[in-house]
Amino acid sequence: MKIEKLEPSRHRQGRWLVWLEDGSLVRLGEGEVVSLSLYSGKELTEEEGEALAAAEIQGRLNERAVALLSARPMSRRELVDKLSAPARRRKKPSREADEVQPDPEALEREREALRQGAERAADWLEGLGLLNDGEYAGAVARHYAEKGYGPRKIQDELYRRGVPRELWDEALERAEDPSKAIDAFLAKKLGDTPPEDRRAWKRASDALARRGYAWSDIS
Repeated sequence: MKIEKLEPSRHRQGRWLVWLEDGSLVRLGEGEVVSLSLYSGKELTEEEGEALAAAEIQGRLNERAVALLSARPMSRRELVDKLSAPARRRKKPSREADEVQPDPEALEREREALRQGAERAADWLEGLGLLNDGEYAGAVARHYAEKGYGPRKIQDELYRRGVPRELWDEALERAEDPSKAIDAFLAKKLGDTPPEDRRAWKRASDALARRGYAWSDIS
């Protein structure tokens, strides 16, 4: 396979267009062009052709990863899960009784390759400082603490978002002191309610427990 033309994209900075002799077009980043030593007129070996195709796929994953993080912050696990989710294939109506079914082993290999590409995209973003589970955990903890939720609720959110457990304690330390949030909640809910109104205080305590506060802090 021969490279007929190699030129920078006019529409996206840092992207290069590789035109092959069969008429196909491959879009690559500048780094891939340099690492693969590409130039117009180069004859590609079979291995170089495979590397070119793999680089294009990885480049698309990297671009999608940047777009996902630009939309909202997320943990590494969330990002990898989204990137490695297989595209939904639309089923075409068929009247044939013996419709050919996808090869399970081929599908598994495809999913594994996609997962590995997603992990490489996450590594790349971590290297750039754009993906950081520690900072993300702290942001999640502060967000829910400011909304009046307690440590258990924050832990539930960190678990749901795929933040490693070893980062939970540090994230909770960055959150607001639970006693202040509890005082503010009770002042709003109870006002001048006397301590003798045990039912009102019990309802407030139960509400705090549902928001994720420990009974020791509530007491």
